[in-house]
Amino acid sequence: MVPERGDVLVVAQKIVSKAEGRLRRLDDVRVSVRAEKLAAMVGKDARLVELILSETRRVVRAVPNLLIVEHRLGYIMANAGVDQSNVGPDGDRVALLLPEDPDASCRRLRAALQERFGIAVAVLINDSFGRPWRNGVAGVCLGAAGLEVLCDCRGKPDLFGRKLRNTEIALGDEIAAAASLLMGQADEHIPAVLVRGLDVAATSTQTAQALLRPADRDLFR
Repeated sequence: MVPERGDVLVVAQKIVSKAEGRLRRLDDVRVSVRAEKLAAMVGKDARLVELILSETRRVVRAVPNLLIVEHRLGYIMANAGVDQSNVGPDGDRVALLLPEDPDASCRRLRAALQERFGIAVAVLINDSFGRPWRNGVAGVCLGAAGLEVLCDCRGKPDLFGRKLRNTEIALGDEIAAAASLLMGQADEHIPAVLVRGLDVAATSTQTAQALLRPADRDLFR
């Protein structure tokens, strides 16, 4: 399918990470004392924990079989996004890290698409996150280019003319979640989805970082 103006191309994080060489072999990982202690606490492979710590600003919560951290880019997530599922046939011996800079990855892909097709479509990298106080995972916007990922509706009227005071729409996350319905989480073999019908202007300079709540507004930190 040829992209059209107003489209959004949603790409799975894993294929971006693979394309950017973010695969790591566990046998090549040198384990620190800190990783060994943390691995014993959570019951995970110490080599995986070392990779997680290499991508981590701080450990948020560590309990048996669960390690929640603040990723170096600011995401609060399990295992800093270090994953072994859908990585390859030797998935037990390797692990995949998130892209170095997902927003930059989106900008490069957007530029390549514009050069090839002559159309500046929006590009979004989708990943699956667990969410506080909710069971299960959902698609979230990990990186973006040409898309207003956070739409500020404050000051706009509601159905009855009352001005909205606090409403901001996480459009990037909503698009990612919609694309996840097609991409799936297991063996669906759908690494990219072209979203059509939203009529996105594809001129925004926002990045996915706009979706991260600043530390001074985090009431639970």
